This record gives sequence, C-alpha cells and structure tokens, in this order.
Amino acid sequence: MLERLRASGARDMVDIGCGEGRFCRMARDAGLAPIGVDPTGALLEEARLRDPRGTYHKAMAEALPLADACVDLAVFYLTLIDIAGLPAALTEAVRVLRPGGRILIANLAGFITAARHDGFGRNADGTGTIHMRNYLDADAYRTHWRGIDIVNHHRPPAAYMRALLEAGLILTHYDEPPSTHPDPQIRARYNHVAYFIVMEWQKPA
Repeated sequence: MLERLRASGARDMVDIGCGEGRFCRMARDAGLAPIGVDPTGALLEEARLRDPRGTYHKAMAEALPLADACVDLAVFYLTLIDIAGLPAALTEAVRVLRPGGRILIANLAGFITAARHDGFGRNADGTGTIHMRNYLDADAYRTHWRGIDIVNHHRPPAAYMRALLEAGLILTHYDEPPSTHPDPQIRARYNHVAYFIVMEWQKPA
C-alpha cells in the first residue's frame, strides 16, 4: 500500500475508515496531506492523541463530510468489508476525488471472508484448514478481532468489481501481495494462499 501511495503522485488523500490513524500518519511521512474519516469515536480519539496535527472527521463512508473534487487519493485500507452501503461509499469516494484521482484498496480475499471468523482450524499435523460456505452469496456477520466486536460483510469478488466498474472507475493496478513478515514460518503460512488483494482504480480525467 505504501509503495502504491508513493507511486501515485498524490498530494493529499482521504483515508476512509482510518481507525486510529496509522495509515494517515504513514501518508504524512510519505509527503501527503491526509484526512481521516471514521464512524467510531473511540478510534478517532486515539487518532487525535497520536496525531494532534492531523485532520479527522467522524462520519460514515456513505456520507463523507468533504467537498467535491478535493483530494487526489481515496483509500479503503481493509475497510470495504466493514461498510454496509458499498455503492454509496464508492459514489462518495468518486465525488471527493479530483479528475484523474485514484482509489487505493486493500481488501481481504473472498475466501477469507467466506470462512467467517469461525471457519479456520488445524489438522493433527499442524497444517491449517479453511472451511468456506456460501461463497457466492453476500452476507453480513458479526465477528471479533483483538477484543473488538464488529459487523463484517462477505461479498464475492465479482460484487466488488461490478460496483467499482459501475462507479465509472478504471482499473490501473491489481495484486495479491505475498507476506513480508520477518519470521519465515509466519511468512510461509500467509503465503500458502493469497490473504489480501490490493487494487487501484482511477477516476476519468
């Protein structure tokens, strides 16, 4: 994501679902002027504590409190799976982009969200298993991560691709990046299958 951000030539960006502002801080270090948007007050409080100079707004992705054509880059960093109104969120992201601006997305692979939080297990020899269900059916489900309870949305990849194309965007980059974890065992575990996808889409100039 940082490689794509640096290569984008963007001057400013909005991080949609910024959480505690980690990627906003990274973007500033890379020379961009970031804006963070998130609906969760506690996460925004933490973002402001860690980044007193930052600009953060409490809002939903489906109704961004930003002017038309005000940023070069919109980022969804593992947040599309948290957003109920996918078409509305993409419409808003396109609205706030300048002509020629880009949307940068990291998202969980479809088979990961199809496994829900309880579809992961281990065989007797220690190898991992993933049990998917209803891969082609969009679904909302409650899950948890590090003590946080949240509603996630499983959508097959085709649903994302259709929504992005219907928003009038042009695909300019697609990748399933390998893990770069320093521990070779952890790296091998994640590289057994693609865990994430990274996409970049452009608003027509």
